Amino acid sequence: MEYKREIYLNKLINRKHNGLIKIVTGLRRCGKSYLLFNLFKKHLISCGVDTAHILEIPFDDFGFKKYREPEVLYEYVKNQIKDDQKHYILMDEVQLLKEFEDVLNGFLHIPQADVYVTGSNARFLSKDIITEFRGRGDEIHIAPLSFSEFMENYEGSKDDAWREYILYGGLPKITEYKTPQEKTEFLNSIFKETYLSDLIERNKIQNESEFEELINILASSIGGLTNPSKLADTFKSVKKVTIHQETIKKYLDYLEDSFLIAKALRYDIKGKSYISTPSKYYFSDIGLRNARLNFRQIEETHIMENIIYNELKIRGNNVDVGTVEVNYKNEKKQMAKKQLEIDFVCNQMSRRYYIQSALTLPDEQKTEQEEIPLKKINDSFKKIIITKDVVTTHYTENGILMVNLFDFLLKPDVMEF
Repeated sequence: MEYKREIYLNKLINRKHNGLIKIVTGLRRCGKSYLLFNLFKKHLISCGVDTAHILEIPFDDFGFKKYREPEVLYEYVKNQIKDDQKHYILMDEVQLLKEFEDVLNGFLHIPQADVYVTGSNARFLSKDIITEFRGRGDEIHIAPLSFSEFMENYEGSKDDAWREYILYGGLPKITEYKTPQEKTEFLNSIFKETYLSDLIERNKIQNESEFEELINILASSIGGLTNPSKLADTFKSVKKVTIHQETIKKYLDYLEDSFLIAKALRYDIKGKSYISTPSKYYFSDIGLRNARLNFRQIEETHIMENIIYNELKIRGNNVDVGTVEVNYKNEKKQMAKKQLEIDFVCNQMSRRYYIQSALTLPDEQKTEQEEIPLKKINDSFKKIIITKDVVTTHYTENGILMVNLFDFLLKPDVMEF
């Protein structure tokens, strides 16, 4: 079963011959190796590149074990370059190569070499891996399958696909399993044996139970505002455990670095400034989140918000949580101030969108509730409500764009309607 992964393939194509190491990062099993060794290789061949000029080095293959030694690999690559044409060096699981940072930087001194690498342990999952190459790396971050990619090979309706997607997520391997039990076992296994073991080992985490409990708390409250102080209070009041907020902050950083979760900062729209705390956390793959909770909390409202966040990031947006301050009369008829929330403030170059996520809008009261924060923003950028309810994408009399959820997920240009 093949997925085109066009967004990421095009990024690789656009970075050819740029003089940098192309580093494909992302969650394990999200398709890094397939992107490089299948899709990108096919592109090179279609462009007329001789296969002798494509060097494939999968370091996890026993037949390539000897090339994990820096001197052996370097000599091998040098000997394969027999003319002045470009040679494409594709390396998988490069963390198995000893002194890989120095070796890869060394390849940059070979004019004919165009270097592409992936890696899958905690070190290479890290979001800051690019710093290992001292400014000579170019990162292509790959996410699990978006809903539109998931639909490429799905045999069934959009509604059926949505029900499966919000349950099992978008890791490409999940689509190969046929039964719920197989899908569940795969997700549980990869979470425990890959992400947890890597994170605990890499960061030398002593109290594994506290770390795992923090993941559970985050998974239970996706889309909720929180911070290390609040999380510490939760541990104390609910779990009867005292854990310092600095420890929680480190744990959150570990989870972000591994791409398991992403943090959305709060942005004061009127004040045009960031609010340092609290923030929201979203899971990069909703199937992993659900597996962590043993599929107990499948709240479509919050999962939809998480999926919209991931989709906006895939499309290249910088995504924050918005707040807008308004005046109102309290119970004593006195003027007071309160903060209204905008689910997402998206920026991409000169464009900005204010977006609300609402699974359903059953009546005028709920619709007004979602519209009020948007109407309080005094600028000309587009205001949008994404909902599963609306039949057709349209503008309201207040100039707010009502977007059908499937239109948003399957039509990338719908926000320009």
